[in-house]
Amino acid sequence: MAISAVLGGVLVLSACNGGGDEKPEGKGESTAKSQAEVDAAAAKDASKAKITITPKDGSTNVALNDGATVAVSDGTLTQVELKTSEGAAVAGKIAADGKSWKPNAALKRSTKYALAATAKDADGKEAHENASFTTLSPENSFIGSFVPEDGQTVGVGMPVSITFNKPIKDKKAVQAAINVSSSSGQEVVGHWFGEQRLDFRPEEYWKAESTVTMKLALQGVQGAPGIAGVQNKTVTFKIGRSQVSTVDVKTKKMTVTRDGAVLKTIPISAGAPANPTYNGQMVISEKFKETRMDGATVGFKNEEGKGEYDIKDVPHAMRLSNSGTFLHGNYWGSDSIFGSANTSHGCVGLNDVKGANDPNQPAAWFFDNSLIGDVVTVVNSPDKTIKPENGLNGWNMNWADWKAGSAA
Repeated sequence: MAISAVLGGVLVLSACNGGGDEKPEGKGESTAKSQAEVDAAAAKDASKAKITITPKDGSTNVALNDGATVAVSDGTLTQVELKTSEGAAVAGKIAADGKSWKPNAALKRSTKYALAATAKDADGKEAHENASFTTLSPENSFIGSFVPEDGQTVGVGMPVSITFNKPIKDKKAVQAAINVSSSSGQEVVGHWFGEQRLDFRPEEYWKAESTVTMKLALQGVQGAPGIAGVQNKTVTFKIGRSQVSTVDVKTKKMTVTRDGAVLKTIPISAGAPANPTYNGQMVISEKFKETRMDGATVGFKNEEGKGEYDIKDVPHAMRLSNSGTFLHGNYWGSDSIFGSANTSHGCVGLNDVKGANDPNQPAAWFFDNSLIGDVVTVVNSPDKTIKPENGLNGWNMNWADWKAGSAA
C-alpha cells in the first residue's frame, strides 16, 4: 500500500468531501428518500466499536517509545497491523481484555509507519481505522517521506511525492540533491507545493511498462540554517499498464480504459447538484477494502459536535483527494440510483454489498482491477476543477506552470 499524506479528523481516515460542502453518500430505497434518512439508516446499522489510534494520522516526529497505541471502546480489538513504508511488519500485542494494543519494542528513528486496526462490537459488527505517521528525527536534521515505495508497481498517473518533516528554506539545494528519471526518456521536473512538499512528474502520464528511479543524495545538504539532510537512498518502481477511467457526471457512467481500449462501463452515482464532485484528473492514492467515513473529519457536525454521519465499514474505498473525495462502494442504497441519479455529497459511488465480500459487485471489480497511481478523470460536473495540491493531482496544472514551480 502506498502511504500518502494528510488525512483530517480525529484519527479517522476518510470522509466524503469533493467540491466544498460535501457529506456522505445519500441513497435509500428510492431516490426520493432524504439524505438524512439514508445517513441515519446507515449509521444505525454500523458497529458501535470506536477505535482510537495514537498518534493522529499524518503526525510527524512521533516518539519511539510508546508513540503508537490503539484503544477501543464499546468493542474489542480483533486485529492490528503496523508496518514500515518498506513493508516490514512490526510485532505488537493486543491486551488480554481486547481493549488496547501496543508494539513490542521501540519504533525506529526517522521511519514512516502505517497502522490498520479492526474491532468488533457485542453484535459482531466490525469497525476499521487506519493511520500513518513518521517517527522523530534529530532536531538538526530533516528527512523526506515519499511515495511510491521501492519495488512497487503503480499506475501511469503516480507522481513521486516527497513530504519533508521540516520546512525547507533552501529549495534549490534540496531539489538539486534529488534526481528522478524514467527508462522512457521522458523529461521529469519537480514542483514545490509550499515548503515541505516536492512532487516530480513528466509532462504527460508515465509511459506504460517503464521504470522510474529516484535517487536521494540528501546526506549533509542544508535544507535550512542548521538543518541538514540524513538520507542517501535509491528507489526504483515500475509503471504498470495504462488505465484511465472517466467519470461522466452528466451521463452517470464511468468508462474504464486500459491501454487505449475500453475495458468496462460502470453505472455510478456522483455528487448531487447541491454538493457536486470535483472535476479534473485525480490519482488513486490509497485503497482500503473497508474503512470508516466520519462527517466530523470534514466539518459536518451536529449540534452536539459529533459527526452528522459515521459509517464504519464503507467497502472498496479508493482515495482521490486529501480533502476526502473517494471512489467507493455503496451498500446502503437501492440499485436503481446507479446510472440514473447523482445523490452523493462529492464522492463517486459504485454498487456494492455490506462486508465487501462479493467479487461480482461493480465496486469490487473496479477495486480489484485498479492500482495505486491509476487516474480517475471527472468531467461534466458543475463544480470547479480540483486543486493540484489536493491529493496527488498535479496533472491539473499545465506544464509551464508546473515547471515554474521548480527550484532547479
